[in-house]
Amino acid sequence: MSKIVRALYNDDDILMDAVKTVKSKDYHIEEVFTPFPVHGLDKAMGLKPTRLAITSFLYGLTGFLFAVWMTNYMMIQDWPQDIGGKPSFSYGQNVLGWVTILFEMTVFFAAHLMVITFYLRSRLWPFKEAENPDVRTTDDHFLMEVVVKGDENALSELLKDSGAVEVSIVEAH
Repeated sequence: MSKIVRALYNDDDILMDAVKTVKSKDYHIEEVFTPFPVHGLDKAMGLKPTRLAITSFLYGLTGFLFAVWMTNYMMIQDWPQDIGGKPSFSYGQNVLGWVTILFEMTVFFAAHLMVITFYLRSRLWPFKEAENPDVRTTDDHFLMEVVVKGDENALSELLKDSGAVEVSIVEAH
């Protein structure tokens, strides 16, 4: 079973410097817990860019195509009506009147499916237990978890020297 070293910091600038130091020594940072977003932390940790923008575009496109199908089916094929003197003979003659519907369905699909994707990707679902290792990270502290590779005492000393106010070693599960 592997071990993880947890280093607790009380400043985001010190945390950023520590992350850069740990990465330069070729240690694997498992996770960083922060009470607020820290600008540049993802790049310092070496995380890949997110592909959520691509999925958002695809979800919006799905919503748009659904809205096109829905308005065509409801207003042209299923129950055509003469509304305000506009004939319902073709989709092209009436599409400008349905721009709002097309836009709103695009946004509706993108927003709702992105929330679902975020929860699934983050493994957040109803009744899930919190995985926060230290409650102080929700208030004013920052926690970095580093996988032990080699000498755990050397890693602990590196983290203490980098400005950690507290360092502990725990078993990984």
